[in-house]
Amino acid sequence: MINWTKYFNVELFIVIVTVFYVIAIFYAIIKIIKNTENSSKALGYLLVVIVLPVVGIILYFSIGVNYRLEKLYKRKYIRGKDFYKLIRRQINILSENRIVEYKELLKGKVHPVKMLLKDTSSALYTAERTKLLINGENKFNEVISELEKAKKHIHIEYYIFADDKIGNEIKNILIKKAKEGITVRFIYDDFGSHALDKRMIKELKEGGVQVAAFYKIKLYAFANRMNYRNHRKIIVIDSKIGFVGGINVADRYINSSENDLFWRDTHFMVEGEAVNGLQYNFITDWNFCSNQNVDPFDKEYFYTPPINQLKQKYTDLVQIAASGPDSDRATIMLVYNGIIMSSQKRLYLTTPYLIPNETIVNALKYTALSGVDVRILVPLKSDSLVVGAASCAYYKELLAAGVRIYRYAKGFIHAKTIISDDNLSVIGSANLDIRSFDLNFEISALVYSKSVNQELYDVFIDDLENSIEITYKEWRKRNKIIELGDSIARLISPLL
Repeated sequence: MINWTKYFNVELFIVIVTVFYVIAIFYAIIKIIKNTENSSKALGYLLVVIVLPVVGIILYFSIGVNYRLEKLYKRKYIRGKDFYKLIRRQINILSENRIVEYKELLKGKVHPVKMLLKDTSSALYTAERTKLLINGENKFNEVISELEKAKKHIHIEYYIFADDKIGNEIKNILIKKAKEGITVRFIYDDFGSHALDKRMIKELKEGGVQVAAFYKIKLYAFANRMNYRNHRKIIVIDSKIGFVGGINVADRYINSSENDLFWRDTHFMVEGEAVNGLQYNFITDWNFCSNQNVDPFDKEYFYTPPINQLKQKYTDLVQIAASGPDSDRATIMLVYNGIIMSSQKRLYLTTPYLIPNETIVNALKYTALSGVDVRILVPLKSDSLVVGAASCAYYKELLAAGVRIYRYAKGFIHAKTIISDDNLSVIGSANLDIRSFDLNFEISALVYSKSVNQELYDVFIDDLENSIEITYKEWRKRNKIIELGDSIARLISPLL
């Protein structure tokens, strides 16, 4: 038997490995400090790298590298710089005129409008018709009805699209419309819809539907690509009807006798030029996924109101907020922060995941301490043990500042909505968590409307009837071991 110790110096090997490991740690620390903009997230990664030998470094380079700086995602919509400047100038003129024209409706809410206008050139659009869709059963009835009416094109984009009853029903409509000669484009997130059967994808393609997976997962980069997902839910029909919100395509979102868990969610339908904001984001996503170069400003896809409606006075205005790793700033987080800080009377938020960053936490505390009625509705039980614990760790300081927190007990609340005063409502895909603000591609509709605000307010109050309010006094009495677990979960929350 060969004695390998003659040829192998164990002590020298250990020294070499140790030196390389120390170099790797220092390299990781420098990269974290240099490239991680969020200080709490940077501290979380530093803790993981230092406390977990080897594993911590692997985790950071797998899921922690800030690919926002690496420009992984590039929008493919600009026909030329001059054309883009012209479009931006037209959008600015249109929106500034509407800020003046609708100053009463926008009272106290001009700052969020201007922020989105300057940051992403998101226009302030009029809406001919709007409709709140509460829960999946109401949403899908409306969606199916509008899909059946499609005459020119259907654009559909979802984080989760399931191969189940409702998924196949919509699939069949898409194929039928494609065979009628209608252009049908379908985007699905490759992680969120990982259970989507290849058979369904094949059926769609063979039926004439153009299909693209968003940021396809490959084994060699699985973790990185899992971290940057398209969480958007968008439907655009004939450039005139649009849907956006929190409800994915799956049977579990429909409350029926077949589902044990009651699912509370909110979606939004809009008709008119406001659909242009959704169309623009769908097409830029499509160009990225499909490697095509569809022009979102082409008259085929860009809605222009009839001449007889140009001087019409509208009661609803809509602005679209979208952000993701492609943007230079966390746009949705910034606009949410502005909405929170600008609220004067009431601020009611609904979110399934409450893991806010320091900016949002301070804004909530400031607004509550200034006398605004601030309420947050969250699930009684989270669908994730760690995420639920991390959320609980934020309650004490929010409650101490006067924020009222309710836990929904009837089922699982998945809605992502904001009610600010009596004239602004937000319905979208973004949760109040770091992942939505910093990692995912998200989209939300800001609706400047007193009627929509009142309707969403009524729904919120109804939800409180099925909720349990927690108080600062009782929350302080929690089991100290559970509280410690929550604190540990909060410590790693920037990594969740």
